[in-house]
Amino acid sequence: MRSALSPIAAVPLLALALAGCGTAAGSDTIAGADALVVGVKADQPGLGLAGPGGTFRGFEVEAGRYIARRLGASRVDFKAVTSDDRERLLGDGTVDLVLASYSITADRSTRVTFGGPYYVAHQDIMVRRGETRIRTARDLAGRRMCQAAGSVSTQRVVGGLGVRARLVPAPSYSACVAMLLDGRVDAVSTGDLVLAGFAADHGAAVRIVNAPFTEERYGVGLRRGDVDGCEAVNKAITRMYQDGTAARLLRTWFGSSGLRLTESVPEFEGCS
Repeated sequence: MRSALSPIAAVPLLALALAGCGTAAGSDTIAGADALVVGVKADQPGLGLAGPGGTFRGFEVEAGRYIARRLGASRVDFKAVTSDDRERLLGDGTVDLVLASYSITADRSTRVTFGGPYYVAHQDIMVRRGETRIRTARDLAGRRMCQAAGSVSTQRVVGGLGVRARLVPAPSYSACVAMLLDGRVDAVSTGDLVLAGFAADHGAAVRIVNAPFTEERYGVGLRRGDVDGCEAVNKAITRMYQDGTAARLLRTWFGSSGLRLTESVPEFEGCS
């Protein structure tokens, strides 16, 4: 004899069926999502720069698109983020991934999950072209060094090395470079990949000291706890290096900067 489900009993089954029709965008992981929003910088030449009509261009933009496609997304959109709001926009779901010169640190890892790194940069110093007195980080003592909001780079100089630089706050690294060009600060210090992008834009006016200290492990930011998404991101980054895409993108955006580029797969952080 055929039994019929009561309307009440059918409700949970209907809910399960509907849940099975959803995409990963509505679940706890971004792996397999149909559409992803990637947070990138809008004011860092070579890495992430906003253009006309809401377009973005740069190494992190192209790497973000590659990773999102490898995760299964058929639609990839980009949104500008800053060093100050990256974690908030990840947490509230405005963006799904962040590639924005986002250095992996123990403190940040308590708030977001990091895939990667997709590149290991080294902190260096940029000065005006005629500046000869600043040769190493130690020479920043007493000098005016720009402090971009939300960045940890100046802390590595002042706290990590104990160099008593005079910190001058700015909202972003593009603002820092503008202040360097007009003489309001003496130096800008952050990851060399960031500096290389600006140096390529202002090559006649600035130079990179080429005195690297510490490492900047640029990670892909995900919402805290998305281990599946993190593991999928790491697989995508590995493939990006193995198929030659990473080398091509690095040379395209930074080949003329004189920076010695690393084209091998970085050692990943664990997904947790």
